[in-house]
Amino acid sequence: MYDLLFRAVLSKMDPERAHHLAFDAIRAMPMLGIGRIVHRFTRSRTDISVSTMGLTFPTPFGIAAGFDKDGKAIRGLGQLGFGHVEVGTLTPLAQPGNDKPRLFRLVADRAIINRMGFNNEGVTDSRPRFARESARRIRPVIGANIGKNRATSVEDAIHDYRLSAQQLVGVSDYLVVNVSSPNTPGLRGLQEAEQLRPLLAAVQAVSQGKPLLVKIAPDLVDEDILDICALVRELGLAGIIATNTTIERSGLRTNPATVSAAGAGGLSGRPLAVRSLEVLALIRTVLPMETCVISVGGVTTAQDVADRLSAGATLVQGYTAFLYVGPMWARRINRGLDHLLKP
Repeated sequence: MYDLLFRAVLSKMDPERAHHLAFDAIRAMPMLGIGRIVHRFTRSRTDISVSTMGLTFPTPFGIAAGFDKDGKAIRGLGQLGFGHVEVGTLTPLAQPGNDKPRLFRLVADRAIINRMGFNNEGVTDSRPRFARESARRIRPVIGANIGKNRATSVEDAIHDYRLSAQQLVGVSDYLVVNVSSPNTPGLRGLQEAEQLRPLLAAVQAVSQGKPLLVKIAPDLVDEDILDICALVRELGLAGIIATNTTIERSGLRTNPATVSAAGAGGLSGRPLAVRSLEVLALIRTVLPMETCVISVGGVTTAQDVADRLSAGATLVQGYTAFLYVGPMWARRINRGLDHLLKP
């Protein structure tokens, strides 16, 4: 039914408008009193929980940052079956993001291109929602993904990250330093080890022992990825999220004119799967299994998630396939993992 709805209606709508309609429905679900019933249908039937970073994740599968930018749908996403919800990317000050249009479907590739630009309402606005959701007895694990404001220079970026961490550390379960979005000028330069070290150390100093991860780009060369892994070990961080979106456009099935018309931005979805797996395998050659590695990129099915776990991922996240598979996506994965992860 969702496939028919997507082809007949949603695919003909502006992608960002379609996203907001779906988001509003997910946000409203708990308030309509149907969320608990839905959760009985979407959660796993067996114990597929994962313990890492001192936290227990009810399922290894969660929703990646970018879907819920301000923490407005945490409860609804948890009721749809996601074991953790990573909110953000959040910045100290509210900002509108880049000009529209800024979200584009590549249907033939089951992919999207986005240049959202960290559009969010700011950490001060979001903090009360984090606090409210964190206080619930039944809830998904909540992550806070933080970045710098567009107007903040790269040289002053530490201030932004530290300020956001201070605001969110007490109301989230883990923190993520995002230095890998291609849509904020200069941001990816912060992945260089000599710039990244003081940034991560500054956030770590105010994290109050909360698990801290860094999110990296798939476009880094292997040597730079290994440098970041060494830095993670040096500082004793909780882990790495691999990977963010890519600026690569090779090997796409979509008409090149359509891809060119979409313009700049990060590509996510199925085309990212191969590189995301490569980065995961590389990271696991140097980081021990007790270091959390969250694999993201090109994940669609329960088998995809199981393959990432077999390749060394601690947890797995997705986002883009949600647009193509629909609201029962997490349920499909959880129920698939019930069988695939049997001892």
